[in-house]
Amino acid sequence: MRRLAAVDTEIPRFAPRPRSGAPSKMVAVPVISSHVLQGLPTFIRDGIGEKALQRANRAAGFDVELLEARHCFIPQRSVIDFLEAAAKEAGEPDLGLIIAPAMNLGGYGSFGRYVFGADTLGQAVRRSIGALDYHSTGDRLSSANLGDEVRYTYAFALAGSKGYGAVAIAAAGVLLSLFKAYLPNTWRPLRVELDMAAPCQSARFEDVFQCPVLFNAPAVAIVVERHCMMAVSKRPARSIVTIEDVARDRVGGAPQSLLDVAIEQIRIQLFMGTVSIDDAARSLDTSVRTLQRELHHAGTDFRSLAGVVRVQRATELLQDMSVSITTISQDLGYSSPSGFARAFRKVTGLGPREFRTRRPTRPGS
Repeated sequence: MRRLAAVDTEIPRFAPRPRSGAPSKMVAVPVISSHVLQGLPTFIRDGIGEKALQRANRAAGFDVELLEARHCFIPQRSVIDFLEAAAKEAGEPDLGLIIAPAMNLGGYGSFGRYVFGADTLGQAVRRSIGALDYHSTGDRLSSANLGDEVRYTYAFALAGSKGYGAVAIAAAGVLLSLFKAYLPNTWRPLRVELDMAAPCQSARFEDVFQCPVLFNAPAVAIVVERHCMMAVSKRPARSIVTIEDVARDRVGGAPQSLLDVAIEQIRIQLFMGTVSIDDAARSLDTSVRTLQRELHHAGTDFRSLAGVVRVQRATELLQDMSVSITTISQDLGYSSPSGFARAFRKVTGLGPREFRTRRPTRPGS
């Protein structure tokens, strides 16, 4: 079946709202931009094998490769499970040490381009802290001056949870990539701090990071000389990216509530071709019963929510006049165009053809 191009837009006005008079009990689910996994599928396939990648995808709950070309938010638990599964298949408990040197904050979409567009390292650090809400939820970035030193710190929302070690190591690689974009190739940090237990072979960590490494720290941190913050970018030409550009990529920032995250997971599942409450619950690190209960508190259920998200996706696809309504119906998983038309009319008040004639088409279609 033909897979249609993805378009990132917000759920429209007909998204569900909490039941009147019933206080919402929706819990927060930490999410992070799918950009953090960019390049890792190829890295794992080439370095470990196809079997390892398939196992990692199953653990995450989706095919990571299919998400690389688009911007969406995935549960942080899925990131941990993806890396942990790959590490088990490779027989490498410290998989983070292998991938850390390849991590690059500059590849994190508009967020990364905005941060790397700063004139000085100090400004880049401040940009990363100020724009973090557009990249993830529950995480914290901070910078503190301690005499002649600066500690740049990242606290992951699920730090300390099972399988977190690989994320901690990879995160240190991400932070270091920012410093390396401004400092000489011969530069080395004063030390790297990791919020994980000390391994049996700590020398491997110092070989990779090329500096002393401290363990059992409060958070992941890179410690550098204070004067480094004045370093200017080594990139001769940089496109101008503003915080408004970052905000435009995702209005309101990363999804906060379980309802918003559930909507995001359905959007991802639609892109994969199959929508399942079991897969959604697994990605959210919860049970089907808990997810159903929380959605009930929000005044909806999974089937209704999936229907709304399908129709939202349909409103995007219908703007491309070169794609038939039958193809759109099939792409969204409807059994027939007539079934698609009924579902679409129920939500929007218009049939697909009528919607097409009333809406402006997408430029170039």
